[in-house]
Amino acid sequence: MKKVILMIILLVIVVGGFFGFRFYKKYYGNNIEKDGYVLIPHQANFKQILDSAAKYVDNKESFEAVAKEKGLDKYFKPGRYHFQKGLGNSNLINMIKAGNQSENSYRVGDFENIYRLVGRVTKKTEIDSAKFSKGLDEIAVKKGFTSAEDLKKYFFIDTYNFFWTVTPEEFFQKFENQYNDFWNSERKAKEQQSGLTRDQIYSLAAIVYKESGGKKDEMKTIAGLYINRYKKGMKLQSDPTVIYAINRQTNFIKPIKRVLYKHLSTPSPYNTYANAGIPPGPICIVDKNAVDAVLDAEKNDYIFMCADPARLGYHKFTASAEQHAINAKAYQNWLNSKNIK
Repeated sequence: MKKVILMIILLVIVVGGFFGFRFYKKYYGNNIEKDGYVLIPHQANFKQILDSAAKYVDNKESFEAVAKEKGLDKYFKPGRYHFQKGLGNSNLINMIKAGNQSENSYRVGDFENIYRLVGRVTKKTEIDSAKFSKGLDEIAVKKGFTSAEDLKKYFFIDTYNFFWTVTPEEFFQKFENQYNDFWNSERKAKEQQSGLTRDQIYSLAAIVYKESGGKKDEMKTIAGLYINRYKKGMKLQSDPTVIYAINRQTNFIKPIKRVLYKHLSTPSPYNTYANAGIPPGPICIVDKNAVDAVLDAEKNDYIFMCADPARLGYHKFTASAEQHAINAKAYQNWLNSKNIK
C-alpha cells in the first residue's frame, strides 16, 4: 500500500513538474532570440504588433497565445520597446500594456536652423518632420512669435532623452523648463547689469560660440571683444554672421566654408559687416557656456581677432589695427597654402 501511495506521489510530482515547467516556459521563460527595439505606432493593430515582435521572439506561437490571453489584441500603449534577452512573454506583454517604453537619446548641436534640428530629431520619433515642424510653428505663434525659428533661444546644445512617441508640445516643454531654470535670479541680475536685452545676449552668445568653435577657454575673451566693438559703435564684423546670412539665403543647402571679400556685402540683417549693431537673433543654437560668457565677459581692450594658424581653433587678439593686419595676412597665407577656398 505504501508503495502505491509513494508511486502516486511521485507521479503527481512528475506530472506537476512537467506542466509547471511548461507554464513557466510559456509565460516567464526567455523567449527572445535577439535583442532589438519594437516600434508600436498609435494606430497599430494586433497583427502589426505581432509582425514587429516576430523579428525578435523565438517562439512566435507562444507569444501570440499569451498576448491574446492578456488582452494585448484589445489594449496596448504605443511606444518604442526594448525586447532584450531574458524576458518572457508575460514580461514583454506587460511592458507594452503598461507603456514602459525605452527612451532615445538626441544630440542637439549648434544648428543654424530649427528645422534642421527637427529633421535630425524626427529620425527617432513617430511624428514625421513636417508635422513636428508644424507643431513647433504653432507653439511659436501662441508665444507671439512668427515661426519655430524664433524659438531658437530656448534650446541649448547637449544630449537629451525623449520617447519615440514624443509630441512637439512635450519636446518643447522640456527645453522651455530648462530655459526657465537656467535664467535664475543670479543670471537675471547679470542680465540687468549688462545693459543688453536677452535677445541681444543670445545673439552675441551665438557669435561667441561660432567664433570659439565651442571651446570654453576663449569664450569670455571673445565676448569681451565683441562687447567692446558694440559699445564703441563699431560694426561687429563677425565672419560666422556672413556665413549664416549666405546659408540662410540658400536655405542651408550649399554651405560656404570661407568668407571672401565679395561675401561681406551680402544683404541681410544678420550680416555684421553690412550692418552695425547686434543681429536680430542668434545665428545658431548655443550652449550654456556661451551665454554665461556674455554675462561674465572678460574686461579687455581687444578690438580685433584673427584665427591663429599656429594653434588651430584658437585666435590672436589685439587692440592694434596694425598688428591685426599682420595677423590677418599670416592667416590668409596659411589658407592659401592649404588651398582652402
